Amino acid sequence: MSGAGDGRAAHLTLVEPDEAAPLVEAEGRILLSDPDVTAAELEAVEAVIRSPRISAGSVVDAFETAFAEMLGRRYAIAVPSGTIGLRLVLDACGIGPGDEVIASSFSWREAVHAIRLIGATPVFADIDYWSGTLAPNKVEPKITGKTRAVVAGNTNGHPAAWDDLAGLAAAHGLALIEDSTEAIGSRYKGRLVGTFGAASVFDFAQPAAVTCGEGGMVVTDDVDIAVTLRRHRARSLGERTSVVAGATPPLHAMMSDLTAALGLAQLRRLPEILAARKRVEDDYLGVMRSFEGIKPPYIAPDVTEVHWFLYLVHLGTRFPKSGRDAIIEDLATEEVEAAAYSSPLHLQRHYRDLGWNRGDLFVTEKVADRAIALPFHAHLDAAEIAFIVETMKDSSVNVGAGAAIY
Repeated sequence: MSGAGDGRAAHLTLVEPDEAAPLVEAEGRILLSDPDVTAAELEAVEAVIRSPRISAGSVVDAFETAFAEMLGRRYAIAVPSGTIGLRLVLDACGIGPGDEVIASSFSWREAVHAIRLIGATPVFADIDYWSGTLAPNKVEPKITGKTRAVVAGNTNGHPAAWDDLAGLAAAHGLALIEDSTEAIGSRYKGRLVGTFGAASVFDFAQPAAVTCGEGGMVVTDDVDIAVTLRRHRARSLGERTSVVAGATPPLHAMMSDLTAALGLAQLRRLPEILAARKRVEDDYLGVMRSFEGIKPPYIAPDVTEVHWFLYLVHLGTRFPKSGRDAIIEDLATEEVEAAAYSSPLHLQRHYRDLGWNRGDLFVTEKVADRAIALPFHAHLDAAEIAFIVETMKDSSVNVGAGAAIY
């Protein structure tokens, strides 16, 4: 067996970067997201490619262990995406058809689709205008006899009001699940996001700070959730003939060793990656001060540290949604990739078919109509950031100059 493995590695030829096909992106375009990948990641992936195993194996185990240790959680379970991770958590909590789960309609990542995938009914509550996170005082009126859980997100990296949400969930006997698909490294009252709730879900697709193409991680301290989640995620080779294990059909929702190698290398560089993104944030703040009519970045009093998922600009209330879209189009003309941060879930067709309509979530709609996600990654320099902001300012003159700040 050893000889077969050595032979395979000896005949494997890796393409050097300068021999690879050219990237699709036009030269000079300023991208919304560009992963912070170094030689460390390339070497980690190459080592797995040269090994006799690239499917789920020991590297996934190592990634899970490292992630759990970083957060101080007992268990970490690697999954293909945040959506699948949340689906597995809901399943492990016994939630399904006939149950209601309260969640936010406002986010970039749509992990909340998992509520429908499990057969439960999402009940959307409004957000806090400043933080963009689920507002506890808007959650309580949504609780009914069918409510089983609250899924609260650390929206765009800003931690939710975890003390109030935890008290609310405990008072009503609800599972509190943390959606950290947009957050890694942020802290609420000194605690890292991912340490709140019965379970927490992360996602590693772009434009996350830690990205491995696709993939996610569920963390929990509850052994029952961890065991159930692993059982529903996949079967090991040794379990395939087990009558007991076969009682629950798994999703086959594993992460590969290739993906885990990239994620593990990124995780080891997390302080470096976050520091580089902070530099870019500081450059944005320096030039944004002269942009009148936008809501400044907000950090709640109980939030110790924020690492943004994307750099968001919140236009003033005199900017209509069409004005926001026009600014995005003007940026695209100048080869700057930008996007509307959120298309609220309750306004998407699937949820409209469930009875949701515009006007149901006033704050969510007000914020979502005016939020622009700008390029945010470690490869941006100060000149590019200045160009992005000046282009936005010039465009805003035509669509809503002098807009009210709030």
